[in-house]
Amino acid sequence: MARRRRRSNQLLIPEARQAMDQFKYEMASELGINPEYQSGYWGNISSRECGAVGGHMVRRMIAEAEHNLMRQEGGFK
Repeated sequence: MARRRRRSNQLLIPEARQAMDQFKYEMASELGINPEYQSGYWGNISSRECGAVGGHMVRRMIAEAEHNLMRQEGGFK
């Protein structure tokens, strides 16, 4: 019996797809990535540029999570 492999980039909350796509486009714009991605097709964008977008997304999400934790713990307002 063949096992179905789960995709590693599958969103845990499918309703968040639109927000994540918008976030991805914001990061690409901030990084000055080739604007061809705006058509929705990323095939003409280099792997290095795509990786930069993903890396910046992760860094921004981690920073936001740390900020929220500090605020919850009363670290600052």
